[in-house]
Amino acid sequence: MKRISQTPFKILIVVTPHFNMAATMGFVDPFRVANYLDGTSRFRWQIVSERGGPCPASNGIELCTIPLAEVHGQRSDIVIVSSSWAPEMHSSTPLHAALWRWAGQGATLGALDTGAFILAQAGLLKGKRATVHYEHIDAFGEMYPDIGLSEELFVFDGNRISCAGGSAAVDFALNILRGALGDAQANAAARYLFHPCVRPAGSLQNAGPIEPLGNTAPRAVKRAIALMEKNLETPLPIAEICDATGISHRQLNRLFQTYVKKTPALYYRDIRLDRARGLVTQTEMAMAQVALASGFASQVHFSRAYRDRFGLPPRRDRIEGRVPFEFRAWPLHRKAK
Repeated sequence: MKRISQTPFKILIVVTPHFNMAATMGFVDPFRVANYLDGTSRFRWQIVSERGGPCPASNGIELCTIPLAEVHGQRSDIVIVSSSWAPEMHSSTPLHAALWRWAGQGATLGALDTGAFILAQAGLLKGKRATVHYEHIDAFGEMYPDIGLSEELFVFDGNRISCAGGSAAVDFALNILRGALGDAQANAAARYLFHPCVRPAGSLQNAGPIEPLGNTAPRAVKRAIALMEKNLETPLPIAEICDATGISHRQLNRLFQTYVKKTPALYYRDIRLDRARGLVTQTEMAMAQVALASGFASQVHFSRAYRDRFGLPPRRDRIEGRVPFEFRAWPLHRKAK
């Protein structure tokens, strides 16, 4: 972000129903702190939704918002779309028109969590890089293959910026502050917030050395899992994974049973099904395409495996899985009744 040349610097945050409250407030707070420490209202922000009034967050708390129509002619320096579950349900023509209007006025457009889906659907990320929460990365990649998808915590690409959400929203805002006011004031804001380490641009959402089993698992297990995760659409034979990791099939089985509590084949199948579930509940892809994208040559085999893992068939999950609710865990392991 470039240094600001005018005061006040106006930030508009557009929230959609079931947005993530923590990420949104985490983004706002560094600017509040910067104002407090500087003793001025250098930054100003407004929270907007399409209809205005109380907008429910994913944690059930409602936030009072200004109707989109009331800021129709207003200029802003940064416009951030904060969305979470089912962004496509809230990506409307009036919102797209407003975003294009702000873009035409020279505003930087940004996104939190799944907000990049809305920018992409509006056609505002062409030729740009962007990121979304890792839960939605596969869906975004399938829906918008021409957009440079990043697994970084946040991405700055000219006048398009995006953040995966969560606590990274604080780092996102602090990096904006750093570009706008310099290191000293950004560091002062971070210190005030007890945010001791500001993650820089390029930081990954899931850093390799600690994923997915921390430091307890042997290198061979981590290497095998990394190969599986890179080859979901066209699964590798377990024998080929053994060759790549330099251990026997029997030894790999023993290590997986010890550290993962599953066989390599079952773990591989499960992470492919986890990917499938994201595509089932977050896109309109045909089930046959979802099956192929998740490494299942047979749709019958795919549906059976999906039901075994999640307790319901994919077509039913497409309907039920789109209903947002307050305490969703992912992947959501349902037991068959």
